[in-house]
Amino acid sequence: MRDRLLAISRVLGQLSNAALWVAGTGLVAMTGIVAYQVFMRFVINSSPAWTEAGAIMIMTWFIFLGAAVGVRENFHMGFDVLIYVLPPGSKSWLRALSDICVFAFAFGMVFYGGELAIRFWSTRIPVLGLPTAFTYFPIVVSGVLMCLFSLERLLLRAAGEPIDDIPVDPTITEA
Repeated sequence: MRDRLLAISRVLGQLSNAALWVAGTGLVAMTGIVAYQVFMRFVINSSPAWTEAGAIMIMTWFIFLGAAVGVRENFHMGFDVLIYVLPPGSKSWLRALSDICVFAFAFGMVFYGGELAIRFWSTRIPVLGLPTAFTYFPIVVSGVLMCLFSLERLLLRAAGEPIDDIPVDPTITEA
C-alpha cells in the first residue's frame, strides 16, 4: 500500500511540476502581451482590442495553477500559530484539519466553478471570441488539482509517512 501511495505521489509531483511550468509560461506570455499592448498603444497608436482580455485570461490561469501548486508544496494557509502553542502531538492533527479544509474549499471551487462554466458556455467573450466559460475553467482545474493534492497529503499522513516533517516532496528519498 505504501509503495502504491508513493507511486501516486510521484505522479502527482509530476502533475504539480507541469502545472508550475504552465503557470510560468503563462506569466511570460502575459508579460509579452502586455508589452505588445503598450508598444502598440504608445508607439503605433493603435492598441489591439484582444490584448487586455487575453492578458487577464492568462493571468487567471497562472494564478489559479500557482495556488494549486502551493497546496501540494504546503504553502497554503494553515494553523501554524497553534502548532507552536499546542503539544507536539497535535501537529499532525492540525495539518490534517488544514488539509480537510483545503479539500472542502477546493471541492466548492470545482462544483460552483463548474456550474458557472456550464451556465456561461453559450455566451462569448466579445474580443476573444471564446465562450465565457473559459473564464471559469481555471477555477475548476485548480480546484481538481487542489483536491488531489490535499487528498494526497491526507492519505500519506494516514499511511504513516512523516510529511509534516518534510518541507518539500515526500517522494524524494535521500541517499
